[in-house]
Amino acid sequence: MRILEINHVQYAIKDRTLINIDQLSISENDRIGLVGPNGTGKSTLLELLATKRNPDSGSIKTYTQVELLPQLKRKDTTKSGGEVTQEYITNSLKSKAGLLLADEPTTNLDTKHIEWVEKKLSNWQGALIIVSHDRFFLDKLCTSIWELEDSKVNIYKGNYSDYREQKDLEIQQQQQAYEHYQQKKQQLENAIEKKEQRAQRATKKPKQVSRSEAKITGAKPYFAKKQKKLQKTAKALEKRLEHLDKVEKVNDSPPIKMTLPMQDKVTGKIIIRMEDVEGKVPEKRLWEPVSLYVKGGDKVAIIGENGTGKTTLVKKIINRNHKGITINPSVKIGYFSQNLSVLNANKSILENVQETSKQQESLIRTVLARLHFFDEDVYKPVHVLSGGEQVKVAFAKLFVSDINILILDEPTNFLDIEAVEALEGLLQGYVGTILFVSHDRHFINQVANRIVEIKDKQLHIFDGSYQAYQQVQSKTHEQEDSLEQQKLIIENKITEVLGKLSLNPSEELDQHFQELLKEKKIIMEQINNKM
Repeated sequence: MRILEINHVQYAIKDRTLINIDQLSISENDRIGLVGPNGTGKSTLLELLATKRNPDSGSIKTYTQVELLPQLKRKDTTKSGGEVTQEYITNSLKSKAGLLLADEPTTNLDTKHIEWVEKKLSNWQGALIIVSHDRFFLDKLCTSIWELEDSKVNIYKGNYSDYREQKDLEIQQQQQAYEHYQQKKQQLENAIEKKEQRAQRATKKPKQVSRSEAKITGAKPYFAKKQKKLQKTAKALEKRLEHLDKVEKVNDSPPIKMTLPMQDKVTGKIIIRMEDVEGKVPEKRLWEPVSLYVKGGDKVAIIGENGTGKTTLVKKIINRNHKGITINPSVKIGYFSQNLSVLNANKSILENVQETSKQQESLIRTVLARLHFFDEDVYKPVHVLSGGEQVKVAFAKLFVSDINILILDEPTNFLDIEAVEALEGLLQGYVGTILFVSHDRHFINQVANRIVEIKDKQLHIFDGSYQAYQQVQSKTHEQEDSLEQQKLIIENKITEVLGKLSLNPSEELDQHFQELLKEKKIIMEQINNKM
């Protein structure tokens, strides 16, 4: 059953059309992910659906209650951003709405609380439209994707990963169409050139024509007529070329080859060594003493709940002089914490990025193009850029600096999916070392080859991808659940035997009771060993 209909809706801000939708509908229990680059109008579309804005033309008909979970949270509170987000979600889920519009519902949340939101929204009985930059989140919840591009909405069936596969297929088809277009264009251009050459030769009298033939036909009129016919054919070919449907070339992104300082001295060697380093801040211990090493070329994700000490760990490494931490003298660290003070607002994008780089301008421009700063864009002054664009410039400046290890603290914050995927591509091809803190599970899985999780005041180290780490964790949880079930069964049996012993004691029952106690002790030891 349809719960919302959109008919011929247009909405513009100043001279820019943000929304131009002919017809769209939402049915009960739809699970829709709304995606598109920053600034395309995703939040505006949600506000139109929630009647917080009125369209310039067209109509939006709703047949159910609509609840909007807004992106901008209130500031007049002493609660953390994560706590405010949770409060908003909890209150929204109490409503009896048939359609929930959630605009960036995972803002300021760590992985544990993102999974809490996933569970809550999975159990939501109505329809959902979710705007999120968290691709893993969209994969978990969505059954269709709305892509907002150039004011239009394109619909794709499936979750975000399915959407990406369909987009990749579209790119392949475009590439094939481009190659066919180029081939056809070349054929027509070659044919035109041949006709024009023949037309030029037709003005000359051939040696084979005899005097008698020339007297009968008249050589000049005959060859002039032939030339005209050839020129007419060439013109027809030119018209075919003009009407040939042009297909744009697909942008190809080969790996960026960048020379890093001292790279041969650090690759594959231990460059950071931590021995019995504990995490302490005033009046609080974050983790127990731990030993850890990092090799040149490692890509290490540092994960854990908010407040467990991820940034503290990063800063101990950056400061270098902490007791128990040894860093190879060839290491040159670059730290990214979304501190935009590294940028000169009055200088251009290119000037800012070049300031601390020894790389050639052609490579710098390639990096900027990967982050979607094309051609003349690089000459824009930084002060005219959006917050997300400035974050990208700050990252580009660090990326091409004279360093061989990147340390990144929440690098995907404030970036749209397109920018995050561009960032992933750059980091995947980076030959140096990367340490990064992130709650973006898809990003972690794409970039990291080692995982360090801070949990229960311990550092848990895993060699492998995030997906492999999750599989190991899942098996561990299954084993723990199984042990807990066994413990519950034993405890029920012990209670049953105790009841029988109190009514009718016997040596046999007492022996059975002792055996049950032994079984429980073994299970408890296994549970404690897992902790």
